[in-house]
Amino acid sequence: MEGVEIENNIEIQNTLGDKLKDLQENFIKSDIGKAINSAIDIGLKAVLPDLIEDQIIDVKNAILENGFSEGIKEVINSAINTGKSAIGIITGNFENVSQIQLAIKNGGILDKVSNLLDYTIDFVKDKNIIDKNISSLIKNGKNSIIKSVEEKIEETLTNQIKAVEKVEKYCSNWNIGYAAQDITAMEKAYKNIKNNLEKIIPIENIINKARTIENLHNLIKNNGNNFNISEEEQLLAEKLK
Repeated sequence: MEGVEIENNIEIQNTLGDKLKDLQENFIKSDIGKAINSAIDIGLKAVLPDLIEDQIIDVKNAILENGFSEGIKEVINSAINTGKSAIGIITGNFENVSQIQLAIKNGGILDKVSNLLDYTIDFVKDKNIIDKNISSLIKNGKNSIIKSVEEKIEETLTNQIKAVEKVEKYCSNWNIGYAAQDITAMEKAYKNIKNNLEKIIPIENIINKARTIENLHNLIKNNGNNFNISEEEQLLAEKLK
């Protein structure tokens, strides 16, 4: 029976690990995808200074709607997988945002975006969707666009680091309030955790901290703000993540 229980626990851990991996990758694709989209907008305005806003929007839409938007999903996915292998994360999940930064950098995302942009511009030019002169201007100014992509990705990941640090601070504040049995301080920290948790990339140790706090917080609240909880209840709160 003990062997069966161990096997079941391993299977559960593997399932949770796969779920976390999917959550992380979906979050990264969404955040990095938005960063690249914004960077393309900034880059096109820089390399097409003589076009009015509506014309730039038309050019951007032509690029996005003819393979770039779909292709960028594959680019990000490829960069994540290549980057994971490069830094030694073969099947596991990212443990912090710094690992994501390193993986994205080592995954060659800028080269991949550059190649995709070349392909898409040639496609829309050959289909006469955009003017040849405009496609030439974009090609000539591509380095500026890719620089914008690099800056936007870095900005996005830097903001994620700050957001994770903020949630960790709120978790620390809750623990301080809990130790002092200060329900007001705990309530404030708990609300801040709840409000910010969904804004950060799912990192296992942060999720575990937050879920433990959520379970303990609700246990105390449901117990009439009574801090006299048993050791068994506390252990259960830590396990129910």
